[in-house]
Amino acid sequence: MVEELLTAVIAAGVGVAVYVCAAARVVKQYERGLVFRFGRLRDEIRPPGFTVIVPGVDRLRKVNMQIVTLPVPAQEGITRDNVTVRVDAVVYFKVVDPANAIVAVEDYRFAVSQMAQTSLRSIIGKSDLDDLLSNREMLNQGLELMIDSPAVGWGVQIDRVEIKDVSLPETMKRSMARQAEADRERRARVINADAELQASHKLAEAAAVMSDQPAALQLRLLQTVVAVAAEKNSTLVLPFPVELLRFLERAAPTPPPVPGPESTAPPAAMLPDAEEAGSPAAILPGAEDVGPPSATLPDAEDAGPPAAILPDAEDVGPPEATPPGAEGAGSPATLPDAEDVGPAAATTIDADGTTPPVAAGPGPEGIGTSRAGGAAG
Repeated sequence: MVEELLTAVIAAGVGVAVYVCAAARVVKQYERGLVFRFGRLRDEIRPPGFTVIVPGVDRLRKVNMQIVTLPVPAQEGITRDNVTVRVDAVVYFKVVDPANAIVAVEDYRFAVSQMAQTSLRSIIGKSDLDDLLSNREMLNQGLELMIDSPAVGWGVQIDRVEIKDVSLPETMKRSMARQAEADRERRARVINADAELQASHKLAEAAAVMSDQPAALQLRLLQTVVAVAAEKNSTLVLPFPVELLRFLERAAPTPPPVPGPESTAPPAAMLPDAEEAGSPAAILPGAEDVGPPSATLPDAEDAGPPAAILPDAEDVGPPEATPPGAEGAGSPATLPDAEDVGPAAATTIDADGTTPPVAAGPGPEGIGTSRAGGAAG
């Protein structure tokens, strides 16, 4: 009897222990428990810790209340300024209503992920490339609002949304690099021009001071020499003031003008006319005239036919008859000046040594007649 009672007690204890083990549940601190009894959700949400359900009747569903980090796959789209980009983001959310997160949506994680992808595409199409690169805070807030609006009914709260990376095509990267380089060069030129303007003002002030005090320019020159000599160079470059060169140029005497080739010849000596002195006027040649001097004969009416060129009596001397020869036969001999012999008095010697008479005549016709008579005689 006692043994049977002891056996029953032991069996009851074992049954209770098995029941307790089947009914006992542990909810962690970051979780909440939902109890479904015969498929119906109980209103009571089990807090963290030890809890008991009815085995075979109740079913406990644990919901994580931690903040979930959900990466959004990279989405490719075209911005408002027609630039193709690939943008990926990350979403931070948590469950604030376990009942709605389990009952209202089948898989709240997948729902949030899809909603984040569609919202990211919409943000890409509504934004410019510059906004995606430099104004991400505003885009993050807009993206958070777009995802949070439908997620409120799912018992999910969007904590934060961040655009993680923006990928650009290689051609666009090169274009942006050239643009940035051109902008940097423009700014450098503006800064350089501003510096030159300020330096020019200072140099103008310094030049005004040096013009008032000429010794300042000499002191500046000596300072330059000291600066150059400090380099220990074998060659010393000494700057020379341009003002000093201009002063020396003004102080130098002006040299007399150098005559040209035209003015080197002495003035021609003009002799008296034939009518006044009885001899032709000799014109002395200049430097450019290298031929023999020529004498100007008087007119044909006064002196006879101009057959021979009569030289001056002073230069030639007394007239000499040229003896006939093989080379000089038939050539007329040079006679003295017209003032000694008379007008048109010329003596010629023929090849046979005779001297034919020449009749004086005023014109060329008389000369031809006398030579014809001589030949006939």
